[in-house]
Amino acid sequence: MKIRYAALFSVAAACLTPALSAPALADTLVDNVQGTTMLENGKVGSFTGLWIDDDGTIKEVLKRGDRRPSGVDFLLDGKGQFVMPGIIDAHAHVMGIGFGALTLDLSQTGSLAEAQAAIAAYAAQNPNNRWIIGRGWNQEKWGLGRFPTAAELDAIVPDRPVWLERVDGHAGWANSAAMKLAGVNASSVSPAGGRIEKLANSKMPAGVFVDSAQSLIAAKLPAPRPEDRDLALQKAQEILLRSGITGVADMGTSIEDWQSYRRAGDGGWLNVRIMAYAGGVEAMELIGGPGPSPWLYQDRLRLNGVKLYLDGALGSRGAWLKEPYADDAGNRGLALTMPEKLRNLMSRAALDRFQIAVHAIGDGANSEVLSAIEELSGTYTGDRRWRIEHAQIVDPAELALFGKHGIIASMQPVHQTSDRTMAEARLGRGRLAGAYAWNSIARAGAPLAFGSDAPVESVDPFAGLAASFTRMDGAGQPFGGWQPQERVNREQALNAFTYGGAFAGFGEGRFGRLVKGERADFILVDRDFMMASPEAIRETKVLQTWVGGRRVYDRTTPETER
Repeated sequence: MKIRYAALFSVAAACLTPALSAPALADTLVDNVQGTTMLENGKVGSFTGLWIDDDGTIKEVLKRGDRRPSGVDFLLDGKGQFVMPGIIDAHAHVMGIGFGALTLDLSQTGSLAEAQAAIAAYAAQNPNNRWIIGRGWNQEKWGLGRFPTAAELDAIVPDRPVWLERVDGHAGWANSAAMKLAGVNASSVSPAGGRIEKLANSKMPAGVFVDSAQSLIAAKLPAPRPEDRDLALQKAQEILLRSGITGVADMGTSIEDWQSYRRAGDGGWLNVRIMAYAGGVEAMELIGGPGPSPWLYQDRLRLNGVKLYLDGALGSRGAWLKEPYADDAGNRGLALTMPEKLRNLMSRAALDRFQIAVHAIGDGANSEVLSAIEELSGTYTGDRRWRIEHAQIVDPAELALFGKHGIIASMQPVHQTSDRTMAEARLGRGRLAGAYAWNSIARAGAPLAFGSDAPVESVDPFAGLAASFTRMDGAGQPFGGWQPQERVNREQALNAFTYGGAFAGFGEGRFGRLVKGERADFILVDRDFMMASPEAIRETKVLQTWVGGRRVYDRTTPETER
C-alpha cells in the first residue's frame, strides 16, 4: 500500500530523537520487585532483583536472600512493583501501526452512520489533503449485512478520492473519484486472487475491492516519503513501548520500511526489537541478498525471512475454505497463491535459508501450506522453523502435522474474541472443531507464538493474554468461553507472548525470558498477571518499559518529554 501522508503530519521527521533512557551504559540493579521469569520448561519462576551489566545484559537474576552487588552505577528501587518479561508480539505490522495512528481511524465506529460522520469530520479538518486515507471499517461490527458502497462515500466526500482499508487489510473501500482516477469502471475485470464487488444486477463496481483487487486503486496512491516513514516508525514505537511490547515480528517488511529501521538504528532511536519478514520474495532479495541479515544494533533488528500470502480473511470472505461459506453458497474464498507457485516461492526462500512465514486463515489454505511443508521438509532439512501465520481454521484431521514438523503456529488470541460470531456465520456451527485451536495445536507438540496483528486489532497485549486462557471477550462473553476446550493456561499464554515470540524469530538466548545472559527487556506493571482476574488483567497499566537495560518508557513522564 503506497500512500503519501506528508500533508497530514505537523511534526518534522528531523525532530526525531532517542527515547528517554536511564541509565545509559551503566551497571544497574533493579531491586525490591516481584518478578516473573520464563523457565526452560515453559513454567514461570520468580525473582526479586535483576543485576544488569553496562551492555544491557542480565548478570544475575536475584532471589530473596541473595547477596546484592555493591557500587552499582544505577539503582532502581521497585518498591514491590511487579516485573515481567517484555512482551513480544509475534505478528504485527509496525509501519501500519504508525501510519494508522496518524491517519483516519474507523475501528471504533459502530455503524455506517458513525463512520460517515467520522469521515466527514476528518475531511473538513484536512481540506488540503489530496486523498482521504484511513482504515479500520468493519461491516460486520456495523451490523450492515453487506459491504458499504462508493455512493455512501460520495455523499460525504464527492470532490476528492477516498481510500479506506477494511479492519483486516484484505479489502478496501473507494469513492467514485478514486475509482475514476484509477480507471475502474463497468468493464473492469477482477484480477487473479481478488474480487471487485459489483452492484446488484449490474456490472458497475460497488466500491469495495477484495484482496489483490485492492491494487487497482492502491496503485494510484502517491508513496510516503522517507521522512513520513520515519515519523510513522517513531509513532509506532511510542505505541508499542507504552503497551509493554519490547519486541515484534514485522510481517510484510518492504525495502522502504527496512531503510527506515536502519536509519533509526544508525541514529540511536530504534528502541523496539524488530524481527522482520519481507513482504514477498522480491523484497526478501532486496533486503537480505544472499540470506538473512545478522542481528544489528545490539539485537534490535534482523531480517529473518519472508512472508507469503495464501488466502484472504474471513470478514471479507476471502479466506480459502474446503467447502463453500455457510452464508455465501458457492463461494470458497480466494487462493492468492496457487499450489505450484507456493512451493516455488518457498523453495526459493529455503535455498538461502530464509525463514518462511505463510499467511493461511481458511482450512483450505492451511491444508495447502501444511501439504507444502510436508513435501519440502525432506529437501530442506535442519532448523527451518516453518511458520503459519494466523492458522485460524484448520481441518482437525490435519492438526497433528503442526507437531510432526515443529511448525510454529503464530496466532492472535484477540482474533477469536473479535471473530467468533462471524466465524459461526461464515462456517456454520458444524465446522468449528479446528477453529482458533490453540490448545489442540499445542497438544500436537507445535510451538505457539502469540501476537496481535496490529493495526488489524488493538496492540494491547493484555487483552490477548486474558483471551488466551478464557476464550472470552472484554465483556465476559460468552460465559465459560467460546470453544473452551481450546483455552491454554496462564503459563502457556505468557510463554507464547514472550519466549514463544523470541523462539519463533530465532531470538531465543538473546531475549524473551529474563534470565542470565539475555538482554534485560522487561516491564513494570501494576498487577500480577498470574494472580489477577481476567477483568483485572485487561486493565493492566504499564508503568515502565526497559529494553537492553535502558528505560525507554515511563508512565509518569509527560508526553511532551518522551
